[in-house]
Amino acid sequence: MAIIPTIEYEVKLQERLGAPTVWKEVCTVKYTDSGIWRNPYLTDSTVGTGTRGTGYTSTAVATVDDTVTISAYIYSAEHIDDADLAQKTFSDFMEIADRMGKVLNERMETLMLAEHAALTDFGTLSIGLGGAATDPITVSISNVKKIISSMKRVIRAAGGTDKMNSDGSFIIWREADYELVELLATSEGFSTADDVLKNGIKQGFKYLGVEHYSTSRNVSGHVFAGVKKALAVGIVKSTYGKMKTLINPVVSSAQISGVGLESRIDHKYNVWTNMKPILLDINVA
Repeated sequence: MAIIPTIEYEVKLQERLGAPTVWKEVCTVKYTDSGIWRNPYLTDSTVGTGTRGTGYTSTAVATVDDTVTISAYIYSAEHIDDADLAQKTFSDFMEIADRMGKVLNERMETLMLAEHAALTDFGTLSIGLGGAATDPITVSISNVKKIISSMKRVIRAAGGTDKMNSDGSFIIWREADYELVELLATSEGFSTADDVLKNGIKQGFKYLGVEHYSTSRNVSGHVFAGVKKALAVGIVKSTYGKMKTLINPVVSSAQISGVGLESRIDHKYNVWTNMKPILLDINVA
């Protein structure tokens, strides 16, 4: 039987999970072993008016304790028959670990994009075409700039200027939309070279003050945009990046002669109440 390089396998898995990804770039990632994740925040004070010699009315400081439970998990599990195991090399195990980390990262991106229903609607009304914020926009090269500038206006109007200035803003386009943004940007002399030296992500570029990314995992009819680090994801740190080796695992209700390999990510994406106005669900046709 081949020797399973358990430590090296786990290190390789962690390398892939720790690689720069879009979901980590745009989210605040909280690693915790607490089942209840809290995000307390203060409500804004009110401003009154008065004249000299008159009294004023004070407003009590109020704290809202926004909470969420981290209870869901995703996993990647594979098994290898003993005969196949005997023929595996060290590089085979490193490839298995790398691919396992890759598919887990891809699922985390898919889950992030599935949060669109919790975001603030942005549609034809948002770019001045009437209708409603839920009405889909037909993305074209002629309205890309309008979508970008309107997105920033909506964020500023929601009080997100400071956070947008400090953390930046983004749009995760569909592949076809991203192509239009690239064509428009390059026609105006902008460089769409990878931002790999800046954030390590091997795709995406900055145009009109916004980071643009692409994905094939957007939910149909929806594009995710907003201020970076406004969407939060909690991850259980004690299970993240760990790999278990199971001897003679049970597969399809029967025990097999071989080994099982398993890794999981316990997670919870959440749109905190005070962040929802600066996280946008761009409805697209």
